[in-house]
Amino acid sequence: MASPLSLPPLHSIVEPSARIGQTVLLVEDNEDNRIIYTTVLRHVGYDVIEAVDGVQAIALARSARPDLILMDISIPEIDGWEATRILRQDPATSAIPIIALTAHAMPGDRAKAMQMGFTSYLAKPVESRTVVAEVRRWIGGGGVTAGN
Repeated sequence: MASPLSLPPLHSIVEPSARIGQTVLLVEDNEDNRIIYTTVLRHVGYDVIEAVDGVQAIALARSARPDLILMDISIPEIDGWEATRILRQDPATSAIPIIALTAHAMPGDRAKAMQMGFTSYLAKPVESRTVVAEVRRWIGGGGVTAGN
């Protein structure tokens, strides 16, 4: 049986195309998910910074000013709902696209996410190529990576 971290070759999942210097803040408390999403996003050329809880997410969003935030909702300290509310109220972070990346997949959760200030919503489990497509939708990715 393959381990949960066994991935097909990255080039078979997504092709590199992020513009150099685009940063994604990945807020995820599950280590396996962080490894998978970070690996794929870096492969396509994004710089990725990571937070494991809402307190870290808010601090990193304010200090690093990422181009986009992928936010899990069920995270420690401050959940993703509240972290997003706080970031939306801060003029320094209010315009950053925030994508909910969550296992909250009940019928009303997508609508709640939009009401709470999320830009978009992805329900787990979600394929890596879908995450990349959604990131590209909000911040682009038509350039080339270093070395290509």
